[in-house]
Amino acid sequence: MFHTAERTTRTDHSENPIFQRHLIAYHEAAKRISGNVLEIGCGEGYGIPMLAPNCESYTAIDKFQTEVSNLPGNAKFIQMSVPFLPDFTDNSFDFVVSFQVIEHIEDDVTFLKEIFRVLKPGGTLIFTTPNRLMSLSRNPWHVREYTPIEMAKHIEKAFSTYDLQGVFGNEKVMDYYQKNKAGVQKFTRFDIFNLQYRLPRRLLQIPYDIANRMNRRMLSKQSTGLVNDIVWTDYFIAPIQDQALDYFAICTK
Repeated sequence: MFHTAERTTRTDHSENPIFQRHLIAYHEAAKRISGNVLEIGCGEGYGIPMLAPNCESYTAIDKFQTEVSNLPGNAKFIQMSVPFLPDFTDNSFDFVVSFQVIEHIEDDVTFLKEIFRVLKPGGTLIFTTPNRLMSLSRNPWHVREYTPIEMAKHIEKAFSTYDLQGVFGNEKVMDYYQKNKAGVQKFTRFDIFNLQYRLPRRLLQIPYDIANRMNRRMLSKQSTGLVNDIVWTDYFIAPIQDQALDYFAICTK
């Protein structure tokens, strides 16, 4: 089966920098969560071992029927599409986590409002999403991406209390970023009519996936040490700036 480059996996070494960038969010969230926790968009479930031990009950949902093995006793998986969360009543969860999901949701405002609904009073949403200012090209798998101002305005449509942080990388990570950027530009230089921004995004998804995977694997062959040596501790959370790779948002009901 064709494996989209948009769905990060630990099994492809060329994706290691992206995979490690996802892990920093889980490690940071694990420090904060407790009680009854919901994860929206768990993917293949690699974050479950980090989160489930730190809460009383853990519910993971994903739009795909994910093969999640070795679920701990306090955890369960439900296949479900969002933005609506019909299986859950108001004031159900102490924490909701959702990493690299909101950019895929057509109705992102309803998504945030539904999370607000299912959170208990005083409950917290922790989510990440890419910073559009640092994106290397249009990602046709994303309905939208956000600038820092846009991100804050969207959060405020559902939450009045929030702390907008950013995910940043050290020199090693930014070296990879620049090399990846140069590789992407080798493809996009042929887009003289700027079609990546003019064509419907669904027409571009497969070509984007192919080019994205080719670029990552070429970079992995050329800079094996750099790609393989990046670990989650090469990323860090700090107050938001334009240079953040992702947003790390903490929103309280």
